Amino acid sequence: MATESPYRAEDYTVGWICALPVELAASVELLDEEHPRLPQDAKDSNSYTFGSIGEHNIVIGCLPFGQMGLVSAAGVAMQMKSRFRSIRFGLMVGIGGGVPSESADIRLGDVVVSLPSGQYGGVVQYDLGKTLTGGHNIRTGSLNAPPQILLTALAGVEAAILREKFDLGECLSSLGARLSKFAYPQTLQDHLYKSTYAHLKGATCAKCSEDQLEERDERENTDVAIHYGTIASGNQVMKDGIERDRLSSELGGVLCFEMEAAGLMNNFPCLVIRGICDYADSHKNKGWQPYAAATAAAFAKRLLGLIPATEVVMEPTIEETMKILATAVAENNNLSQRIEEKVLTAEEDRIFHWLSATSFSKSQNTARETRMPGTGQWLLDLKAYTDWRDSAPGLLWLYGAAGSGKTILW
Repeated sequence: MATESPYRAEDYTVGWICALPVELAASVELLDEEHPRLPQDAKDSNSYTFGSIGEHNIVIGCLPFGQMGLVSAAGVAMQMKSRFRSIRFGLMVGIGGGVPSESADIRLGDVVVSLPSGQYGGVVQYDLGKTLTGGHNIRTGSLNAPPQILLTALAGVEAAILREKFDLGECLSSLGARLSKFAYPQTLQDHLYKSTYAHLKGATCAKCSEDQLEERDERENTDVAIHYGTIASGNQVMKDGIERDRLSSELGGVLCFEMEAAGLMNNFPCLVIRGICDYADSHKNKGWQPYAAATAAAFAKRLLGLIPATEVVMEPTIEETMKILATAVAENNNLSQRIEEKVLTAEEDRIFHWLSATSFSKSQNTARETRMPGTGQWLLDLKAYTDWRDSAPGLLWLYGAAGSGKTILW
């Protein structure tokens, strides 16, 4: 008989989402305590694991087996926030494909964390936009940044790293000792091939030429490095080194490719944490996935340890946050519309004034006031003029070039 849980749905304040069973397994194993399951809600098709890290009560949801991508992730998140209305923020924890570069020495097992950078809020959906003539792409829409409480905690993480007081080693050693599949894979190589070199057939890179490896300095140890920046999210698996580098350059430099985060950011405010299991090229395989899942979960655990539970309950719930954002967006749209209307009105007034009939009276009066005495007297004394004046009424046509002085003759 199942043990009845002493917890209620409203006791859970952190929503944790995984995409793969290996990610779920690593995450659950790093809970300080696993709670009994709550009764299943008939309207909720998700399967949850419950537990706590420190004083934080956490509900963990995983995408259905075999279903990946933005839509599946969004579905899990929407049902989670509907069922657990006390959730303040989310964590998307799992694996991803790294994008090494001159500015980011990313290795397998490292952790990439979404952080606002440039025009992006930490995550960009790279396959959403418009394709124009010549193949030029314009990305449309935008994704929200992580909640402020998590960004503040990241500042604490970085400070602890600089003080050499942020270490994932204890978590990873403990997990690896219990379950060897999550330990550092000593028998596997961390090989980064040139982006132009395609994988030869086979489940491993045993047949691939080591002459095609990128030259990299060896690290002194296997400590996990943390990288912050933009994560590229889309509905397709990235398995091409050339396309990986092209998109990264086009997006201003991304650190990681994955398939779920873009489905969450605008409806489930969260931080995305990815352990690097491959380099998003044709050489990718599953060998590093368990360890990468463990490093991501270990980082998430240590991050929560820096956030007081008393501060979390003071934060608005996800539902309240979304209402606040919706109100802000509506106000922004109204302001933009009012500004646009004012601009259009001013422009219309300018065009109307330009099209209106010109009034010459002002310039005519000014000219008359400044004319010298006797100006045009020669015309008044002209016989042709006096004959016309003294004869029966008729038309006198006085013509001349513009600016020749016709206005001030009399």
